[in-house]
Amino acid sequence: MPSPNPPAPPPVPFTAEVYRARMAKAAESAAEAGLAGVIVAPGPDLVHLTGYQPVSTERLTLLVLRAEEEPVLVVPTLEAPDAAAAAGAPALALRDWTDGVDPYAVASPLLAPRGRFGVSDNAWAMHLLGLQRALPGTTYTALTEALPMLRAVKDAVELERLTAAGAAADATYEEILKVRFSGRRETDVAADLAALLKHFGHSQVDFTVVGSGPNGANPHHEAGERTIERGDMVVLDFGGLKHGYGSDTSRTVHVGEPTAEEQRVHDIVREAQQAGCAAVRPGVACQEIDRAARAVITEFGYGDRFIHRTGHGIGVTTHEPPYMIEGEEQALVPGMCFSVEPGIYLPGRFGVRIEDIVTVTEDGGRRLNATARELAIVE
Repeated sequence: MPSPNPPAPPPVPFTAEVYRARMAKAAESAAEAGLAGVIVAPGPDLVHLTGYQPVSTERLTLLVLRAEEEPVLVVPTLEAPDAAAAAGAPALALRDWTDGVDPYAVASPLLAPRGRFGVSDNAWAMHLLGLQRALPGTTYTALTEALPMLRAVKDAVELERLTAAGAAADATYEEILKVRFSGRRETDVAADLAALLKHFGHSQVDFTVVGSGPNGANPHHEAGERTIERGDMVVLDFGGLKHGYGSDTSRTVHVGEPTAEEQRVHDIVREAQQAGCAAVRPGVACQEIDRAARAVITEFGYGDRFIHRTGHGIGVTTHEPPYMIEGEEQALVPGMCFSVEPGIYLPGRFGVRIEDIVTVTEDGGRRLNATARELAIVE
């Protein structure tokens, strides 16, 4: 483990006014989309809009946002003190309910009886069905579909946190290159990655993919008990949350000297990743990033071996809209942050993936990861 760095200053906090503006914008966006309002359950949307992060349980917790109405957070009485302490609490009204009371009778008067509402994707079915029983004239649509841009454009403070998370992931990669790979299990290296992410300030580790040899041909391979051997290509994909914002980076390394074919495949992926990053600029459709990266891989004859989208958004979660995929015509906007991560996967043999997080600037794009993209040789 590397020596501890001097503690970094804490990030700039989000104020009640920031949360007030976010909730107002969400309500206005819902109205513009023809919705009566937005219903937000515990999860990343609630954290983004209020700063409140309760555990999702069978007890109803619900934020209701409607244009020209005060935001209201419905919470169980036993959790009301925690809700009142959230950074965004001064910007909303709290309405609590006690056990034995029908929570849907408390929440339903906040809704339009025949309105159509956007609902956060991770809302429990039992809660949504409870609202429908109380107000059978209401209908619902997923927020990802209705308001895909809800969290997509980051402000300056959010970008600072994403940049810090990216730097911590970079520091993790630099350190993992120093450890021994050959003769150790994938799970051993994955544990090293997790420990390093925590060391460099992550509060949460979401994934540590270590795909060695043939396992690298599975893009989301769970690190297993396979012993890494000399001659293996090893895909590393890792990330999590630091100060509430995500990191996600991939690099592919080789244990000992690669063959000419392995080097060539890696070079193709690196060229494709560069093409995807170079295509980033305001006004370009998300699908154009996918097209730019995919065109390179297809040109070299590996088009059918690039089996996933080129990228995904990142913010308070490590995977969120927008998505860099064919058919996504959403235009890029300054402040959007997403991955660019093409790959080639040869079943039974090896895989290669290279990934950076990129943010859209006023005139192009800026990578939030800066580690070398050349094929690194490890022992």
